[in-house]
Amino acid sequence: MSNTDILDICIAGQWRRGGGAQYDTRYPATGEVVGTLNAASPEDVEEAIQGAQKAFEKSGWAQRKPHERAAVLYRIAQLIREDAERLAQLQRLDNGKPISETRALVASAAGTFQFFASACETLEEAITPARGDYLTMSLYEPMGVVAAITPWNSPVASEAQKMAPALAAGNAVVVKPAEITPLLALELARICDRAGLPKGLVSVLPGKGSVIGDLITRHPLVRRVSFTGGTSVGRHIAGIAAEKFMSVALELGGKSPTIVLEDADLDHAVNGVLYGIFSSSGESCIAGSRLFVARPLYETFMQRLAEGAQRLRVGDPADESTQMGPLISDSHRASIERYVEIGVKEGGRIRTGGERPQGDLYDKGCFYRPTIIEGLKNTDTICQEEIFGPVLVAMPFDDVDDLIAQANDSVYALAAGIWTRDYKAAWRLAKALKAGNVWINTYKQFSISTPFGGWRDSGLGREKGRDGILQYMEQKSVYWGLNDQPLPWAN
Repeated sequence: MSNTDILDICIAGQWRRGGGAQYDTRYPATGEVVGTLNAASPEDVEEAIQGAQKAFEKSGWAQRKPHERAAVLYRIAQLIREDAERLAQLQRLDNGKPISETRALVASAAGTFQFFASACETLEEAITPARGDYLTMSLYEPMGVVAAITPWNSPVASEAQKMAPALAAGNAVVVKPAEITPLLALELARICDRAGLPKGLVSVLPGKGSVIGDLITRHPLVRRVSFTGGTSVGRHIAGIAAEKFMSVALELGGKSPTIVLEDADLDHAVNGVLYGIFSSSGESCIAGSRLFVARPLYETFMQRLAEGAQRLRVGDPADESTQMGPLISDSHRASIERYVEIGVKEGGRIRTGGERPQGDLYDKGCFYRPTIIEGLKNTDTICQEEIFGPVLVAMPFDDVDDLIAQANDSVYALAAGIWTRDYKAAWRLAKALKAGNVWINTYKQFSISTPFGGWRDSGLGREKGRDGILQYMEQKSVYWGLNDQPLPWAN
């Protein structure tokens, strides 16, 4: 590969070769090289953050009227839509998701910039109720330099969900994409340039999270970090944030329960459970990876579920009909296989899957069949630890109170699903489950207008929603004295 084939990265608005080690990004379906680039160096990190601070202070972006900032964000959304197919194909190559899914992710990114443009120009500050001879106001101002550390499973959507509200609020943003999926973050930075965003407000710094992410998080000029990824890394970031008194949003792991009551609509429940765990090849923080089915329904439901899993089309992500593409890497597939082995050793029975598909197409990529395991207790290893792959653990239940206790018996509390025709039972369960997000008779549906986040080891803070923009702003109270006489204390 010649030097001209090496991708530039964005450092304080300047496009050039990174100063770190050179590496390749590869298409998980075939192992072919998609892009070659140099990671950011520590010097690049420093330059990017200093440049971001300068752009925040000097570019006038933070001082623009909200509707003026919104106009740029609307333009970003428009440019994403105009280039949607190319971006979707690039996202497919970047992480191996089926093209139907990457198109949805790109559409989501455009919708996110549009939503936060609207939130920006309609954001209201408040005159609060007077409690004395003064007028009180609550204002919001940008923080300065903020960081977005994003995962490899849904890059373009995750990056938009962090960049859009941060820019809408008036900040500068340093993006640290996952090392193995940097391409869409770089594309978003180029689109920001084309839309007229002032230079320096966006940097994209690929590289190892343990190096580049850590440097960004520790930097004294970085006033907020929004991170999506593993719980252990999130805990590390939280520790740094505590030392700095820095604001953070942490969207971390999950081991989400899906509950099928005896009166559930089987067609809806089977399709919903399959989608909840096996879409995105299970590489999703909110995957419905623990299934609890009412015992009288259990065998009938499981038979239909297993047949449905066997019908899922695992294959070429470029094929419009593919439902499950490859996993992100050989090492990740090996980790999933180890978990399945652990489940079998602990007494689990593989109902379907539990193996790599065979054939020329599959031999080139990191494929794994949708897998359902039965016969385990909720306390067993693979019922408690996040696998982050297409592995579902199914368990029958007899008593609703015991079900709730089991569903809540997890360090995670990100999501849950409920399938029932009884709206009262659904409401009682939704209130009793410990989770940041609950789906009733549907699963894995998202709205940028609705807050998202988890409890416990699934993280803290919220993203999305109209108030998501406020997470990237500092609140300030202003008091206007209206008293005719001097304050009496000094008389």
